[in-house]
Amino acid sequence: MHIVDTALAQRAASGNPIRVGLIGAGYSARRIAYQIEQSVPGLRVVAIANRTLEHARGAFAFAGVSAPRTVLRQAEAKCAIAVGAQFITDVAELVTASDYIDVVVEATGSVGFGARVTLDAIDNGKHVVAMNVEMDATIGPLLAHRARARGVIYTNSDGDEPGVAMNLLRHVRSLGLTPVVAGNLKGFFDPYRTPDTQRAFAEAHGQKPQTAAHFADGTKLAMELAVLANATGLSVGRRGMFGPSLAHVNDAAEFYARRPTGEGIVDFLVGAAPGNGVFVLARTDDPMRQAYLRYLKQGDGPLYTFYTPFHLPQLDVPNTIARAALFDDAAVSPAGAPVCDAIAVAKKDLAVGDVLDGLGGHCAYGLLEDYALSARDACLPIGLSEGCRVIRPVAKDQLITCADVVIPQGREIDALRTEQNTLFGFATADRPRAMGGLA
Repeated sequence: MHIVDTALAQRAASGNPIRVGLIGAGYSARRIAYQIEQSVPGLRVVAIANRTLEHARGAFAFAGVSAPRTVLRQAEAKCAIAVGAQFITDVAELVTASDYIDVVVEATGSVGFGARVTLDAIDNGKHVVAMNVEMDATIGPLLAHRARARGVIYTNSDGDEPGVAMNLLRHVRSLGLTPVVAGNLKGFFDPYRTPDTQRAFAEAHGQKPQTAAHFADGTKLAMELAVLANATGLSVGRRGMFGPSLAHVNDAAEFYARRPTGEGIVDFLVGAAPGNGVFVLARTDDPMRQAYLRYLKQGDGPLYTFYTPFHLPQLDVPNTIARAALFDDAAVSPAGAPVCDAIAVAKKDLAVGDVLDGLGGHCAYGLLEDYALSARDACLPIGLSEGCRVIRPVAKDQLITCADVVIPQGREIDALRTEQNTLFGFATADRPRAMGGLA
């Protein structure tokens, strides 16, 4: 990151920091604001938008900014910026449309609202850093396509697992090796976790119980690996992935040597030391490299293990912002057509009339699936599940399809999903495109 550090130091010295607009004021947003304001002179949080102004004010206070202005109109935003003031607002468009902001960081975790904010920022010529794998897994390929057409960067973060894995993949490829498996080291995995079971953990860490449940039940895992798959072209070995429980990440090579990996897959390990971070298994048929890797104690092959034993999402966001603003470089972004999808599976027996309560709720968990198969089988993406009403019973652990639910009318996110499917050739004449954009 030396080139990034140097460029940021130059921006700081010239009194011209990269101007950041932050959407959201929750757990992630507060820590992003703190990291930028306290540690990175070449960046400045100009504005924080949140529907609750006091939460936005609290995020600035957490970052050490004591008196941001309150702005409700564009003219007020211009006046604040003209005198060098930082501001809060409950109107996200005042951030995404501002001529005085270079990069928008979307950190709400909301699929629908996040998509609207992201598209508005892209349309206004802003780079977007998405701390929102939920949105990225659902319509990231469309957002990246729109960003490329506008000449701006749309990217997930360096520090979250997809970004850490992407950096490790680049490193492995630079060594002349071919990645075979890439993914997450997961300390805990239980698809039946709910906000009730995770409440104590959430309260101890300043999180919402439903957010904590969505981390524990595998939904966020599926979405993170959809993001990685869509950025790399790596596929999924089977619905839900293999996800073996192993003692150490170094045991993974033996496991996957006996599994079908095709041209490369994403996957995860449960309980494998060091217990946190990401891993990549790679191969080479080159005798010189094989001998060299053996000499340096990487093993005899044919698969070689590489891993990063940590991920620090909020702390690494400044690097992602700088890469986008200074070098037009994305940390991890969909490369083209979607490869994998995070689909909804019943967490309990669902009865007619039940309303799905979204990510980390009581009703459904997410599994990773091949995107083409998801489209073929009319699977319900977990990112679109909230608010859908069940119209025929679905047994626990069974796939939820579009035919099993009524999707709320008039949601923009469903139209965007339809646009994504049509753009990349997943919409077919024999399926109604209006069904939640899932044709």
